[in-house]
Amino acid sequence: LCCQDVLSFDMFWKLLIPAAIVIIGINIIISNVRGNKGTEVYKMLKDSGAPIKNATATFSGTNVNFDGEVFDGAELNAVFGGVKCDLRGAVIEKDCVINASAIFGGIDIFVPDNLNVKINSTSVFGGVSDKKHNNNQADRPTLYINATCLFGGVDVK
Repeated sequence: LCCQDVLSFDMFWKLLIPAAIVIIGINIIISNVRGNKGTEVYKMLKDSGAPIKNATATFSGTNVNFDGEVFDGAELNAVFGGVKCDLRGAVIEKDCVINASAIFGGIDIFVPDNLNVKINSTSVFGGVSDKKHNNNQADRPTLYINATCLFGGVDVK
């Protein structure tokens, strides 16, 4: 367009950064709309009426323990606070899902060793870490973590 005198070179450089931001935003939207296995498991849980636990920490801390309970799924939200979720004593019989949102806060998820972990993350100035789990065992159930982090983090231990 610059060579055809439709757009000046000065205007091109001024539009480059906003165009890059729009392209990144569209990419995030498309990746979330496209879905993943964790989203499918969450929709199946909602449709079947399975109990989905909720834990929210706003300017505070919350500990959630699932000892001896059958775990299907949970929603964890931390806004300027922290949530600790302990699944090590939970009864996990099939694939399960956690939707985690950390906004200026943190979420710690303690997972047993006999569980595969798959993470899908949308992060802006934050992130998700899982340095411990071996995810290649076909005979074990899988925990799907759908994480959204905005200046916060989710740590799988």
